Amino acid sequence: LKEPFRLMIQIPSCGRLLNPLSAVKVSPLIEKVSDHKDFKKLLRTRTNVLVLYTETATSGDSHLKLLSDVAQTVKGQGTIAWVNCGDSEGRKLCKKVKVDPSSKRGRAELLHYKDGTFHTEYSRPATFKSMVAFLKDPSGPPLWEENPEAKDVVHIETEKDFRKLLKKEERPVLMMFYAPWCGVCKRMQPIFQQAATETKGKYVLAGMNVHPAEFDGLKQEYSVKGYPTFCYFEKGKFLHHYENYGATAKDIADWLKNPQPPQPKTPEVPWSETDSAVFHLSDESFDSFLEEHPAALVMFYAPWCGHCKKMKPEYDEAAEILNKGSPGVLAAMDATVHKAVSDRFKISGFPTVKYFEKGEEKYTLPQLRNKDKIIEFMHNPQAPPPPEQSWEEKPSSVSHLGSEDFREALKKKKHALVMFYAPWCPHCKNAVPHFTTAAELFKEDRKIVYAAVDCTKGQNHELCKQEGVEGYPTFNYYNYGKFVEKYNGDRGVSDWRQFMILQ
Repeated sequence: LKEPFRLMIQIPSCGRLLNPLSAVKVSPLIEKVSDHKDFKKLLRTRTNVLVLYTETATSGDSHLKLLSDVAQTVKGQGTIAWVNCGDSEGRKLCKKVKVDPSSKRGRAELLHYKDGTFHTEYSRPATFKSMVAFLKDPSGPPLWEENPEAKDVVHIETEKDFRKLLKKEERPVLMMFYAPWCGVCKRMQPIFQQAATETKGKYVLAGMNVHPAEFDGLKQEYSVKGYPTFCYFEKGKFLHHYENYGATAKDIADWLKNPQPPQPKTPEVPWSETDSAVFHLSDESFDSFLEEHPAALVMFYAPWCGHCKKMKPEYDEAAEILNKGSPGVLAAMDATVHKAVSDRFKISGFPTVKYFEKGEEKYTLPQLRNKDKIIEFMHNPQAPPPPEQSWEEKPSSVSHLGSEDFREALKKKKHALVMFYAPWCPHCKNAVPHFTTAAELFKEDRKIVYAAVDCTKGQNHELCKQEGVEGYPTFNYYNYGKFVEKYNGDRGVSDWRQFMILQ
């Protein structure tokens, strides 16, 4: 008697799905779909889905092996599904969605769906790194190494590979440490890759994304305090930084012929030492100045503050007119140097403009930023409109952090989504109510925090710089205080809720 033929799909105890017609083990994280209703439900309930359509059960084997590893890495951030267009149910589904993998190379096709609708065909390299990067940010730019014009740049993945390169490479090495989101890095990459092609054979130009927390030790070792940072090595030994961020490919090639350490930067002339009609005050002169001038407008500033730099020429021009005998005078004070007076008036953001009458503080005037408004005010000093209550002052479940407690607070939380913002930024203002509502949904969960950092306040600007903030708002996700990734998704309550649920 012959044993009847049986085709069995077995799900072993380890939870991995075996494709019965091949030896490939398919991860249980890959959703096998054949019914159109199930497919629609999948797209309705998941916002970021990559679907592999195959002509037969085996034509996607090479993809399925790779996608099983990708699915594990993007778990909670993206979904991978598989549709076999070769079986009877799958054939109907493929027909309905108008997909025909038989016409494609390898008899398989990868399509991406975002927020329930078709987004794009996956056309980037079929590599683990590219697929993971794509699913983490489907609308983001390709990885640098995916650019065919960057073929002469040596792309370094790990610290081990970096050490190996330095140990074995006889030629001089110029290393570009970068972060994928960094604007200056993106601008310099085409120049750097052109220089790599022009100097090929004589020098090695290499690139390495060192933004992930695992490279903190490496960044400390080579003083990587911002992106990009260029380090020059000979026979494995670090010699110089290269700091010409406006360089052309020729500039880099010429520098490599005769590498020199960076020239010391010409220090910026302090405002108080420039030819300015503004009176510059100190802790010692402040009170006596106010006694001599019964009506004075004082701008408290920090030399590094961008908004202060923007306001300085306006303030200077207004002082040219007002300080010649108007009803009041204009003065300024560097709050980072003269801290006693700044502390007395609780100066926490820059610039802060205060009006004093007969030595007494009368008004704080955030609306005075240009020459005309300053002159108008000084001719008719009026109380400003009542200030709008700041986000931090409003009761909510958002945890407001600063440079003094940021790291300590995040270390205690398994999941932290942090919004870095500036109070004046319109996009931040739009995001605040949604972010606040999302925080409210998780207020009972002690492992989760939605936090916010005002980058304009006190020393927070340094913290924001360290955390890679280049624009507002920036959202970073942390796991027990360690940076994991930037959040680049939509900014609605349901989006932030879904993101946190999937972690």
